[in-house]
Amino acid sequence: MQRGSRMILLLIKWRVIMKKFVSVCTALLVFFASAPFAKAAVTPYVSASAGVGFLSDSDVENGGFDEIEYKAGFAVSGAVGLDADIYRLEGEIGYQVNQFDVIDGVEVPDEDEAEVAILSFMANGYIDIAAPTAPLTPYLTAGAGIANVNFDIDDESDDDTVFAYKLGAGIAFDASPNVKLDLGYRYFATTDVEPEDDVEVSIATHNIVAGVRVGF
Repeated sequence: MQRGSRMILLLIKWRVIMKKFVSVCTALLVFFASAPFAKAAVTPYVSASAGVGFLSDSDVENGGFDEIEYKAGFAVSGAVGLDADIYRLEGEIGYQVNQFDVIDGVEVPDEDEAEVAILSFMANGYIDIAAPTAPLTPYLTAGAGIANVNFDIDDESDDDTVFAYKLGAGIAFDASPNVKLDLGYRYFATTDVEPEDDVEVSIATHNIVAGVRVGF
C-alpha cells in the first residue's frame, strides 16, 4: 500500500514538473518567435562544453546528518539550437558528477564510494552583446528544465527528478566564420531533492566551462 501511494505521489510530482517545463519552453518559444527573432536570419548550430563543477554544500533535512560538502567535479553538456544574431534558443542535455568530501565535519574516506550525479534537460535562451568589428562576443544566458539527481553511496542509490534552472554569462571568440569558442560561468540549481521519503537535500552549483559552437 505504501509503495502504491509513493508511486502515485511520484507520478503527480512528475506531472507538475513536466507542466512547469512545458510552460517555460512555450514561453521561450513565443519570445523567440516574436518580430525581432522572426525577421532575423536564423542559423542552426550544435555545441559542446566541459568544465569544472563546484557543487555548493547541501543542507539536509531528516537525513540523519545536516550537511554534505563536495569535492570539485566535472560537468559536460551538449546542445542544439537556433542563432538569430542577437538571440539564441537551444535545447541542452547536461551531466555533472561530484564526490562527497565531508559529512557534518567528518571527512569521507577515499575508499568510500559516495557521489552525486546530475542529469539535466534544459531549454536555454541567450542574448549576445556583439560589437560590429570585435572578435569577442559577451553574452548572458538563462534556462529552465528538469534534472534527475542521483545519490550513489556504496552501490546503493536513490534519486529524484526535480525542476531546475540556471543563469550564466560568458564570452565567445570567433575562431572562424562558423565556429565560436566559448568560456563561461553557469549557476545551476534545483528545487529541493527528495531521494527518500521526508528527506530533503538542497542542490546548487557554480560551474566554469569551456566549449565550442558550430553553425550551419
